[in-house]
Amino acid sequence: MSTAPTVESAQTGLAPLLEITGLSAGYGAANVLHDIDLSVQPGEAVVVLGANGAGKTTLLRAISGLIPHNGSIRVDATDVGRIRPDVMLRMGIAHVPQGRGTLTDMTIQDNLKVGAVSRKDARAVAQDIDQWYSVFPALGKRRRQIAGTLSGGEQQMLALARAMMARPRLLLCDEVSLGLAPLIVQGIFEVLTEVNATSGTALLLVEQNAELALAVASRVYLLEVGSVAAHGPSAEFRNNDAIRRAYLGY
Repeated sequence: MSTAPTVESAQTGLAPLLEITGLSAGYGAANVLHDIDLSVQPGEAVVVLGANGAGKTTLLRAISGLIPHNGSIRVDATDVGRIRPDVMLRMGIAHVPQGRGTLTDMTIQDNLKVGAVSRKDARAVAQDIDQWYSVFPALGKRRRQIAGTLSGGEQQMLALARAMMARPRLLLCDEVSLGLAPLIVQGIFEVLTEVNATSGTALLLVEQNAELALAVASRVYLLEVGSVAAHGPSAEFRNNDAIRRAYLGY
């Protein structure tokens, strides 16, 4: 696939791009997450693995400001407090939600423009739209088509491209492989790998396809019933037979 649009290189320095300490979050009176500690360095790719119901989606929703939380979420060493999703986007945190999250009543072109709503550089926005059409030619051929009429794979491509139109420093991806054909999944992971390697965009991936995710990420957090059960380098998870059999499914 073609090279993704260039984003400014990841910041250097000792402070993590994202640092979470003692995070609890949930819905109503019930907490799903309990005392989560997690970090992502600038330019790093990290994957969160776990069974259904472990709290992976809740974690990304708390980080992006979609649900309230207790504990600390820091971006560039600054505690964001109870921040809104639009403010998190302006801070460089973009979210590809589970279930695509496209604006189904709008065209592909308009979805991409909405993704760049926080930007003022109109010429660069237009260039990025064209570049993402070259990354995902199926979208370029249908740019005036209503997003809700696209196939599941095309909607996932659009969701990823729309999030990247903000030129984020950190991309949160929630189950991008869910319900898609293996060939489509492979192509999307190739794009994610290229985005991370060439543009310096950090990745925090929630993913059921452990084998593909471990090939992209350098570090792993394993969630079990809303808590971190294990964390460490990806190689340790790939090479640990007990962890692979118990948690990763291969």
